[in-house]
Amino acid sequence: MEEKTRVGMTELAAGALRIIPRLPTANKGLALLPLIRSGQRRSIGRMVEKWARKRPGAIALRDAGGELTYRDLSGSANRIGHLLQQEGVRKGDAVAVLMHNRKELVVAATGALKFGGVAGLLNYNQQGDVLAHSLALIEPRALIVGTECREAFESVRDRLPASLAGRVFWVADGDAAPIDGLRDLDGECAGMTAEDPPAGEDVRTQDAAFLIFTSGTTGMPKAAIMSHGRWLRAMAGVGMASLRMARSDVFYCPLPLYHNNAITLAWGATLSAGATLAIGRKFSASRFWDEVSAFQATAFCYIGELCRYLLEQPAHPLERSHGVRVVLGNGLRPELWQAFRERFGVPHINEFYGASECNLLFTNSFNVDASCGFCPLSYAVVAYDPDTEEPVRDSKGRLRQVRTGESGLLLSRVTRLSPFDGYTSEEEGERKLLRDGFRRGDCWFNTGDLVRAMGFRHVQFVDRLGDTFRWKGENVATTEVESVMNAHEQVHEAVVYGVEVPDAEGRAGMASLTLVDDRRPLDGRGLAEHLHARLPEYAVPLFLRVRDGHDSTTTFKYQKTALKREGFDPRTVPDPVYVLRDRQRGYEPMDAQLHDAFCAGAHGDQREAVNE
Repeated sequence: MEEKTRVGMTELAAGALRIIPRLPTANKGLALLPLIRSGQRRSIGRMVEKWARKRPGAIALRDAGGELTYRDLSGSANRIGHLLQQEGVRKGDAVAVLMHNRKELVVAATGALKFGGVAGLLNYNQQGDVLAHSLALIEPRALIVGTECREAFESVRDRLPASLAGRVFWVADGDAAPIDGLRDLDGECAGMTAEDPPAGEDVRTQDAAFLIFTSGTTGMPKAAIMSHGRWLRAMAGVGMASLRMARSDVFYCPLPLYHNNAITLAWGATLSAGATLAIGRKFSASRFWDEVSAFQATAFCYIGELCRYLLEQPAHPLERSHGVRVVLGNGLRPELWQAFRERFGVPHINEFYGASECNLLFTNSFNVDASCGFCPLSYAVVAYDPDTEEPVRDSKGRLRQVRTGESGLLLSRVTRLSPFDGYTSEEEGERKLLRDGFRRGDCWFNTGDLVRAMGFRHVQFVDRLGDTFRWKGENVATTEVESVMNAHEQVHEAVVYGVEVPDAEGRAGMASLTLVDDRRPLDGRGLAEHLHARLPEYAVPLFLRVRDGHDSTTTFKYQKTALKREGFDPRTVPDPVYVLRDRQRGYEPMDAQLHDAFCAGAHGDQREAVNE
């Protein structure tokens, strides 16, 4: 199940050698990291202003609609900033932005940041109750809507927070008609000065810059706070020290700008060097390499499933004739790592680990295979109890770190150098903190993620804690089971989770499958043989359901909550359900009678035989 567990000295040495051509940039980033501290007059707006002075004619932003220089970006953002201040928006106030991926979104967000406002980047896929919830959560003092988001806006028009008080603006998308009742942002900015807002001088590192919404896979979204300082540390650590960006680089971003992968890491890496951010409107597997070529990209960002989608595409004439030297992302599964590198000729896969609310970041600076990389900040990988999903404490109330090669719960230490910015809800934030972990008075952020300690301060992502379950006294990591299932010739995509079985300890494994060819019957015996040859007995799923497709968020996170709730009853599950009663017979269709007998314990012996 473990593709790779340790980092070797030879691998690290090879990675270090690859850094040498851009060593000055890496050193500069490492030197800058500890210098970014709370209370300093450093901000994202000032970084934009720096490049507007030093490289005014260089291309800052590029999309299908055209380009903006650093002078244009800074000047246009300043006009928006002056207008918002004139309308009564002040430092610390939220400015909500509802727009698809395009350069105008970055300009609008920068306009809010320039004077100390906070850009609340709304998910353009949200509508109705969820969008209304997001708006109410951040209580924005202004809302900027792209005309392409007309339908989403109309779904909440009559539920807008009172804090907006008429400060709702529209921004044209091509020749789309204006949105009735909204103010024309470009028209009203026309008379504003392009000079830097004086209020920008007072923006400090601890001030909030962005409100980034969680995906809401288990409930309504939460808004995590991204401060200027944390954003700038990501810029230095990833953009400079790890990616070693140069002015000539073009960073292609096909991921939604309302998530940190894009707005913090992709744009931050770009801004670290005064390079170009090329914005893809929306990810398309079939058009991906065409856009990489058209933008002349030297880097791009990914989510793990994006890589898998690309691997499933037929060969593309441009998939190797490109100038991409490095890719940045998270979630690339270990079993796809080499296939992706070799097929597309990508020299450096810079996998990272982070989260919107997390105060540290792992980044694969040394290009170690199947690793989230290295982190210089203080963290711990500790033993945990799968039943309570809490860290294990000893008789003295202290935590225990796992050994190299073992999996555990990742905690990051909260310090002055790596503060926890939290959520808009203080209660939600406090719930994520652990105190007195190793010594009295220390404080740790609980990531809720399981990682494998690889040595040399490297880790490998294993699973999200909520996705890991215990069956017959053993821990089952769903992503590892999914990897094995996906390798079967019939399986297109597997989503694994745990379901409750009456009078049974823990949760039994269940997999929701989509098939490569849905016209071909599932080979239940062949699939069972495949799984038993590669997984421990306890990790082989007991139940299957075969579906036409899976629900996921816009960042390709599977929405498992409903699947867990629906369970394995064929009377309520709208898809064919299978059960593994006997290893030799393999997976068999389950009907209502078999389900009831199973739940009543009539097949308890089979359950024990298969899973002990």
